[in-house]
Amino acid sequence: MPVFSHPGRHRVAVLARQVLLPIELGIAHQLFGQARAGGSAEGEPLYEVATCALRAGEVRTDGDFTVNVPHGPEALAEADTVIVLSSHEDYVQDDPALPAPLAAAFASVRPGTRMASICTGAFVLASAGLLDGRPATTHWRYTDAFSRLFPGVELDPDVLYTDSGDVLTSAGCASGIDLCLHMIRRDHGTAVASDVARRTVVPPHREGGQVQYIRRPVPDPAASSTSAARAWALRHLQEPITLGRLAAREAMSVRNFNRRFRDEVGMTPMNWLVQQRVERVRELLEESDLTMEQIAVRTGLGTAANLRQHFHTAMGTSPSAYRTTFRAPGRPRTAGA
Repeated sequence: MPVFSHPGRHRVAVLARQVLLPIELGIAHQLFGQARAGGSAEGEPLYEVATCALRAGEVRTDGDFTVNVPHGPEALAEADTVIVLSSHEDYVQDDPALPAPLAAAFASVRPGTRMASICTGAFVLASAGLLDGRPATTHWRYTDAFSRLFPGVELDPDVLYTDSGDVLTSAGCASGIDLCLHMIRRDHGTAVASDVARRTVVPPHREGGQVQYIRRPVPDPAASSTSAARAWALRHLQEPITLGRLAAREAMSVRNFNRRFRDEVGMTPMNWLVQQRVERVRELLEESDLTMEQIAVRTGLGTAANLRQHFHTAMGTSPSAYRTTFRAPGRPRTAGA
């Protein structure tokens, strides 16, 4: 009997292994389960999510409860996307080879299936040979062990997630949120991903290259924050914004502001600003008929040539190709607003 029952929806199989982290399972179901056509709660569901294990039945968690998984590895054979969750087994792995039960399960995955991992689930993808010569990441606590086991993988310990097309990895469990939103955005555009983020009450977008571990994530209560400057910048993206203007919003010196910003956000103010402008470009490409020159002005990128350069660097594609892919059918276009 088929695992998936809704033809036309993208089929996501979430592989749970013994001693899983329940939050990761919830992330996959919550985010993909919330995605609706047109970025509206009234739209048709875009994904069907099924949880599977190497054997259907009870799977232990790191809490005081278990999860009853309804499907075995047969779900992998039907999936369009497979997400491998982390397991306590990964923390003590000392053999790079894929265990026989996992190897048998992975043998049923169809060619072309998108493979993704959350946290140390990357150990499984690496053991399967799917990450050889590719960029990847995993939880920062286990990067040394990962590198020893899989020297042929281009491990980047300082990012939230990596995307090499048909294989994606994410860092700690919370960055699984960023990865799932990224996949939804890649599949259906910014409007759908932003709607999922709003209803789940999470940030709609954090660039994959953002550092996964900031050593001072909570500002000293006695110190000033840069949040007001960031909020102001988002309202004035179309204007020339310098480091001096941002620092002035917080009544800080440029040097102190730059240091505080990096502590809080994990990147330089100017890199963050370009990221926000590119994100706004994406929204306008999807939701308006504005020309590249008009979008460049409205996002503070100045010229169409500058827009194309920054967009291609961030997205790996041209603005026109992105617009062609992600213009939602039937969505009203705004020519001037």
